[in-house]
Amino acid sequence: MQTQTTASTAQSRIISIPDRTWNQFKLLQQAFEVSHAKLTYFANTIEIFMPSEPHDLFSRIILFLMGHYCLERRVQFIPTGSADREREGIVSLQPDESFYVGRKAIPDLAIEVVFTSGNESKLPRYQVLEIPEVWFWEDGVFALYRLFEGNYRKIQRSEIPGLQDLNIQLLSRCILIAETDMLGAIDELRKAV
Repeated sequence: MQTQTTASTAQSRIISIPDRTWNQFKLLQQAFEVSHAKLTYFANTIEIFMPSEPHDLFSRIILFLMGHYCLERRVQFIPTGSADREREGIVSLQPDESFYVGRKAIPDLAIEVVFTSGNESKLPRYQVLEIPEVWFWEDGVFALYRLFEGNYRKIQRSEIPGLQDLNIQLLSRCILIAETDMLGAIDELRKAV
């Protein structure tokens, strides 16, 4: 079995195991159910991702601030975190955060915190799952993508009902503030909402 460690930054690590079947992935997934590691499967490759504390910190800050924004704006949302998203035999992944706006079959939004690798290279996985929007948080800024006619296109603002007025630059600034001052970040967000 050939394995590749594809990245290691801020102590997050990704290990890729190519040429594996869906059944092999599912067996490995069962073994990791109690672990903090995230397993993904796509294009016959299994990836094992062990998030670092900074990665998880930013993920939780984003969840907290998005939740605060939705509550302030009275947006009916359901945060589902990193719940498994799968299309059997093709793809399985765990976004860092995901949200439904209202009730439906698939989440409206998946958010990925990028410390190691991923960003746009993960879009084909989300495309198979037909997630309407995918946001990547990397180096202090968001990159937003919207699914149009089966392909992702970069956008400047969310098109999800209830999030269209969310100022992405403000959210980015608040995330950076929250790293050291959560109350200050909430105050900043509240002023704008």
